[in-house]
Amino acid sequence: MEKEQMKALREQVMPALICKKEEFQLLGYEQVTIDEIWDCLFYKKWKKLKEEKKLFEIVNDILTLSVSEYMTYMTVQAHQETNWFAEDNLEALEELF
Repeated sequence: MEKEQMKALREQVMPALICKKEEFQLLGYEQVTIDEIWDCLFYKKWKKLKEEKKLFEIVNDILTLSVSEYMTYMTVQAHQETNWFAEDNLEALEELF
């Protein structure tokens, strides 16, 4: 799917994304953002799509996203973004040897 199509689709489902964000915030996850929810769905649930999803299926995926699915995605992202050999971690690495 092209960027423009994804942008238009995201705008169409924005009420569902806002609802999911507010739900997570009510459960105590105040730092959650709409971008993170969208990325979680896009890169986790929808990454291996064989055919285009219908609008109601996308809204259903948003509304049924669980906190545990979201937190698993965010944890994996945090681990992938960590550069263990960055200068900040170099001292800790040297202590190991």
